[in-house]
Amino acid sequence: MKGWDKLYDRAEALLSRLEELLPAGQADPNWNSAIAFRWRKSGRTGSIQPVNHPHHVTFDALQGIERQKNLIDQNTRQFVQGHPANNVLLTGARGTGKSSLVKAMLNKYAAMGLRLIEVEKHDLTDLHDIVEQIYQRPERFLLYCDDLSFEPGDPGYKALKVVLDGSIATASENVLVYATSNRRHLMPDFMRDNLDTRHLGGEIHPSESVEEKISLSERFGLWVSFYPFDQEQYLDIAGHWLNHFGIEEMTPPIREAALQWALGRGSRSGRVAWQFARDCAGKQNLP
Repeated sequence: MKGWDKLYDRAEALLSRLEELLPAGQADPNWNSAIAFRWRKSGRTGSIQPVNHPHHVTFDALQGIERQKNLIDQNTRQFVQGHPANNVLLTGARGTGKSSLVKAMLNKYAAMGLRLIEVEKHDLTDLHDIVEQIYQRPERFLLYCDDLSFEPGDPGYKALKVVLDGSIATASENVLVYATSNRRHLMPDFMRDNLDTRHLGGEIHPSESVEEKISLSERFGLWVSFYPFDQEQYLDIAGHWLNHFGIEEMTPPIREAALQWALGRGSRSGRVAWQFARDCAGKQNLP
């Protein structure tokens, strides 16, 4: 009997481990409880979870990127109104408002049914499962991937291509992908890729590795590029945020401090201007 008891205990332990590997049924989130959500993994299963305190960015707070704002706003408005719209890739300099602009679109159009689901890069292989959960919903969803980039052989690369173009199943009409990246083609560029480029009859034929990198970014119908700000743009943005924090005039000492702040960080971006304004306002409010 002792032998049977031992075998029974081992079988129970084995079944418990197998149950952990099986996908558990996930209840649908309360879609009315939030406007922003995250895809979260627990073991091998994932679920859509509400973000109770999303970052509220207003459209008017973003300065120095009027062209980019107009492009994204037009595309998002088409989408929430049920018209054809494109997946969007926002690329360029850090701190220039790429992520903030996506958040601003959510806040502007949430009342019209827009919802956002943030997906981490390492969870992109679950995109198909996410779309399966929302494709029959009446809301319009942005799958948001921030700071997106891939390395060769990354499994999320092909998963994203499938969602952007559809596989044997058509792409869902109530889902768009909005992604931000510092890389135009989402993958690193190596010298060896260009060494395989061929010249035939005066035409340039890129190597297969180059074509593979370009093929993903081309699946985004709308590319929006962001560029570093010049000195006057940076000061204008700093002045806007200073005014927001109650400092109505940029005096010569404050202007000099703003330039020194940017020099110390090696960047004249909107993020740096906002950080300077917070620091300046905080110091002025000290007794």
